[in-house]
Amino acid sequence: MRTQYLPQLPALPNLPKRAAASARRLLPALPFNKKPDLEVLIIGAGVSGIATASHLQRDKLLSPLITQKKVAIVEKRAAIGGTWDLFKYPGIRSDSDMTTFGFAHRPWLGKKTLADAASIKRYIEDTATEENLQPLIQFNTEVSALNWSSRHQYWQAQLTDVTTGQTRHITARFVIGATGYYDYDAGYQPVFKGQQAFNGKIVHPQLWDETIDYDNKRVVVIGSGATAVTLVPALLSRDAYLASASPAKPQVAAQVIMLQRSPTYIASIPSEDPSYVLLTERFKLPPNAAYGLVRGRNILLQQSLYRLSRVAPKLLKTILTQRNKYALKGSGVALNHFVPDYNPWDERLCAVPDGDLFKAIHTGHADVVTDHIDHFTKDGIQLASGRHLPADIIITATGLKLQMLGGAKLTIDGKALDVSARMSYKAVLLEGVPNMAVLFGYTNASWTLKIDLAAAYLTRLLRHMHHYGYKSVIPDAVATDGEQANRLPDTVMGSLSAGYIQRAQNTLPKQGDRYPWYVTNNYLSDRMMLKQHLVHDKWLRFGR
Repeated sequence: MRTQYLPQLPALPNLPKRAAASARRLLPALPFNKKPDLEVLIIGAGVSGIATASHLQRDKLLSPLITQKKVAIVEKRAAIGGTWDLFKYPGIRSDSDMTTFGFAHRPWLGKKTLADAASIKRYIEDTATEENLQPLIQFNTEVSALNWSSRHQYWQAQLTDVTTGQTRHITARFVIGATGYYDYDAGYQPVFKGQQAFNGKIVHPQLWDETIDYDNKRVVVIGSGATAVTLVPALLSRDAYLASASPAKPQVAAQVIMLQRSPTYIASIPSEDPSYVLLTERFKLPPNAAYGLVRGRNILLQQSLYRLSRVAPKLLKTILTQRNKYALKGSGVALNHFVPDYNPWDERLCAVPDGDLFKAIHTGHADVVTDHIDHFTKDGIQLASGRHLPADIIITATGLKLQMLGGAKLTIDGKALDVSARMSYKAVLLEGVPNMAVLFGYTNASWTLKIDLAAAYLTRLLRHMHHYGYKSVIPDAVATDGEQANRLPDTVMGSLSAGYIQRAQNTLPKQGDRYPWYVTNNYLSDRMMLKQHLVHDKWLRFGR
């Protein structure tokens, strides 16, 4: 096959002299003939990182790279799990069904539709252990800088030991960002007027302190997303407390109020998957066989629901509203707190198992208030309407702070790389950036569904490069036949109106105006694109 050489990279702004000098100090010069230390560097040991390493491990051509220690996973935290190791707030669980959230090659066997964080973390750990991926992981290690060397055709990485502050340098042919899209060190925390006057405790769920005593306390949860709707029933549940914490005595709050600026669509789902129960208990199917059938059914159900929200939003809105009206009957809480002024899936739909949020409301110890905050007082929150909400603890479930690649400084030949100015190719690679993948899951379905497909695609891509002796690949917005893809305003996370998505405009890569540069949010079409279409297409430039 004829070699295709890398095109000249698009012009990038020069770093300021001070920053350029800093970059040179971070990443020392290398001899020309030096081979990379690694073939693949995976950043992150959560769902995405373990899924990617698992795919490489199971590929016959690429698995020797693992045995030869040419693949490494670096993880900033001290344990596997990512999100599921970080968040500790009461009730923390998935908001997608576990048959589609689990890995395709390793069935999640069990009746529960949604799983708690500890179970998910254990599932990820067990996967890494069973597939012998643990030796690949370097814990407490942060990638603080990455520079692509066109001369050597590989990445130079600065690694920082977060426990000692010591740094070292490695090189890698290919870098895979499996860090998710948010900052693990801090959530999005708006500053509220007068919050210093509040005498109680203010906590963000991302930084939850398990020693917090909320027993018999008045709690206000600010927010209306998945975290908020999880917290409200959990703070009133002795069982949820015991599942997520370990102090001496169980805790149950006296009163929990969910304070929201605007409502969110809530959908009640069974806590146990009825299809799985039917197949395993009545028809006596083996768990693995039942898993495959239920997984396929749930994928189609997710896709159909999302499609309905696009073609008949009023119908879906009516269905959800009527179900919530029935769930609220006799509670004294008005339906308007659950009727958003936007269409379903303009923001992510929140699932609640067995309607636990509505059950909490019916106890009389939970309430929902739709209003704006005027200011904090010494003993609560003063609302714009004039109402005062008394509180001993305020939980700010106000969202995430977006971040790419764990905050690593990115450069190409010493010049700054702005990821938000690049398009995402197949929602995996980056326009004009050699040998780098950044993994994103679905926003309208289980995160892992897309990660599994992306990991399978990367395995195919790396196998292709390995087979033909290519050292580099770069997606180009101008195809070999002259067709040009143009950048759109939407990020790779789509056009959701959620606050954290809107704040991502200057952080996340963008979509393009044509295939394969736009995000389909369609599992079936993505499966064909990433697992069946030819790897070598008109948008990719390979070099030896």
